[in-house]
Amino acid sequence: MLAISGDMPRKMHGTDFIQTTEPDLLFRDVSLYTETISSPAQAPAVIHQAIAAAYAGRGVAHLTIPQDVFEAKADGAVPSVTTLKPRPEIVPNEDDIAEIARRIDAAGSVVFMCGAGCHGAAEELRALSDRLKAPLVHSVKGKEIMPYDDPRWMGGVGMIGTKAVYDAVMHCDLFVMLGTDYPYSEFLPHKGAVVQIDDRARVLGRRTPTALGVVGSVRPTLKLLLERVRAKSDSKFFDRVTSARAKWDAMLDKQSDPARSMDRIHPQAVARAVSDLAKPDAVFVFDTGLNTLWSANWIQQSGSQRIIGSFNNAAVGTALGQANGIQALDRSRQVIALCGDGGFNMLMGEFLTAVHHKLPVKVIVYNNSSFGLITLEAEGVGLPAYQEGIKFPNPDYPALARACGGHGFRATKPGELHAEIHEALQADGPAIVDCVVAADEMPNFPHLELDKIGNYALAKIKETLIAVTGP
Repeated sequence: MLAISGDMPRKMHGTDFIQTTEPDLLFRDVSLYTETISSPAQAPAVIHQAIAAAYAGRGVAHLTIPQDVFEAKADGAVPSVTTLKPRPEIVPNEDDIAEIARRIDAAGSVVFMCGAGCHGAAEELRALSDRLKAPLVHSVKGKEIMPYDDPRWMGGVGMIGTKAVYDAVMHCDLFVMLGTDYPYSEFLPHKGAVVQIDDRARVLGRRTPTALGVVGSVRPTLKLLLERVRAKSDSKFFDRVTSARAKWDAMLDKQSDPARSMDRIHPQAVARAVSDLAKPDAVFVFDTGLNTLWSANWIQQSGSQRIIGSFNNAAVGTALGQANGIQALDRSRQVIALCGDGGFNMLMGEFLTAVHHKLPVKVIVYNNSSFGLITLEAEGVGLPAYQEGIKFPNPDYPALARACGGHGFRATKPGELHAEIHEALQADGPAIVDCVVAADEMPNFPHLELDKIGNYALAKIKETLIAVTGP
């Protein structure tokens, strides 16, 4: 993607003119390339460079163009246009393939972790899993690649993950990272029996001790490995992970049952209801916060649905804006933004954008009247959550939706949940569903270190004392 922003005329630079900013600095952390075109003569070459960078890194390049440069005539066209194209797949060299195969053959148990780089390689992943009796696990960016009920697709890693997967990752003989730069090292093996395959050389080995890093795209690498690795007959490890996965899934089902409480909606039930009622090719857009854990852990993807989010940038409040952009590209596809109330409140004006442009986006709001993740983060380091800064009043979301010209729905009791979400998804045009959820719900912890357990306990004791004695 190429993003372009304007700027004041060049003659006003350095004079503290109205709306003075440094756009290159503003966009530096969220773009692969950012530059200001300071003269018309510079434009063709810089535009070429920006587009090339976007293709090379599969991301966003940004250009700032001052107002007077916009008005000027460029000296010639963008050069070498035929060179501007998506980069091809990278095939690893023969020695690397041989070494990966040797390590796989020598390992008694293998786990493959699948990230965004595995898109387009589902067939090869299934074949390799079957041949090696190897569980497939995924990052949140890779979750959508296969349906949740594929028996090989064991679940996620970390807080968006399961204990079954954590135990498999930590106890396998060989852990193979495929097209993933998963950032949470505490959920990765620490012994160094790790192979990482990625077409981005810069990410190899930086998250956990890695025995072998190979530059290559996932699909061609797996095709070559399928020609080399020997089949494994011992399925004990795979069966053990499968059994543990079934127990974890049963727990998730119980937690998401609307009948779990008579008068309170649990956030897990919201995510599962959306999952059950969404179209098979729907696009889910996750916001950032505690709501991400509910959506990513309890939505059961079909394999043809898409899951989009801010991901590593972890920007709060962006889901509805992203959903609008996706819906504008395909107005016939169901697009569902799942938002925490805090994030939605930050950019709720995007709902007006949806109404204005007739974008039939559906917004699910987890309404717990607080920044839930802030509480979790504070308690994780042993601090009592500062409630005055975390809790807040919310507007009447259904009334807001109707005032903007959209549709509004609210569920406050478990028995209302499915009907309200179903009606919203069937509505002609943009809609908001206000799901009033239990504010004290804790997420699952696939793994907790003893010091972290102590921190949570300490924070709870402090919160209890504050409730009795005052801050």
